Amino acid sequence: MMMTALNTLLLLLVALAIPGVINRTRALLAGRRGIRFLQHLYDMRLHLRKGAVYSSVTTAVFRAMPSLYLGTAVVAALMVPVGDLRPVLSFDGDFVCMAYLLALGRFALVLAALDTGSAFEGMGASREALYGALVEPALMLALGTLALLTGCTSLSRIFDPAALPGTQHAIVLLLLTYLLVKIVFTESGRVPVDDPRTHLELTMIHEVMCLDCCGVDLAMIKMAGWLKTAIFSLLAADTLAAAFCLRWWIAAPLAVVLTGLTVGAVESTQARNKLSRNTIFILTIAALAALAFFTAYLLQLNIGLA
Repeated sequence: MMMTALNTLLLLLVALAIPGVINRTRALLAGRRGIRFLQHLYDMRLHLRKGAVYSSVTTAVFRAMPSLYLGTAVVAALMVPVGDLRPVLSFDGDFVCMAYLLALGRFALVLAALDTGSAFEGMGASREALYGALVEPALMLALGTLALLTGCTSLSRIFDPAALPGTQHAIVLLLLTYLLVKIVFTESGRVPVDDPRTHLELTMIHEVMCLDCCGVDLAMIKMAGWLKTAIFSLLAADTLAAAFCLRWWIAAPLAVVLTGLTVGAVESTQARNKLSRNTIFILTIAALAALAFFTAYLLQLNIGLA
């Protein structure tokens, strides 16, 4: 029970720390003083103090979306282990449930954007639906590869030190770590796939779907985004740590450093992709995921690759 509570606490700390590390990294590389490390929490306090305003053309779908979006992210996060700790929810096939809980949250966000009747939010919804459909096969292949290597279908058992494969599978685990970090950019709407700081509706994806949200509703959407980033960051950190030493005191800081520094560095050195290139970017991730799965399958059969 104590370890489960520690797992949940570390997951929340990772979710809160990553935005601060990204902001500080971006400021450092740009030679600026930058905002405070916890500025996103001060902004969240302001959102929570405000009430929500709804357009007269929206229905109950729009009003229910923030709660559903945050709820799916919370339940999905409760299935993710931090290193060798046990999460709150664990059962056979839970990684499939986790992936499609996140897909349900995306579906709710898309429906709410369409419910506003705005052409701009409709464009963002169509892009989000396309990118989600393209990235989900990559995520399922990555998680399926981990299940293949360990013979387990539960995330807590996949990342159990006793079930982890030997060092001969380290190259596959490193490739899966790279894939999961790339998925973070897509799922969290970061450069080069999307730019959360842009104000041009024609090029926005995730942010344009939230234009009609404010106050508490916007706060719930942002909190869900932090949790989604933490989920994929911890999966990447767990996979990387599994290749060497999987312990909770390594996985938690590794998730913050791995995602925070990588996203901050990319946003400081690269521009956002053209929308036409995002499809190629995501399909490349899916192709690499298929390669990792095929390589793991050959290693399981002891087939030489030379």
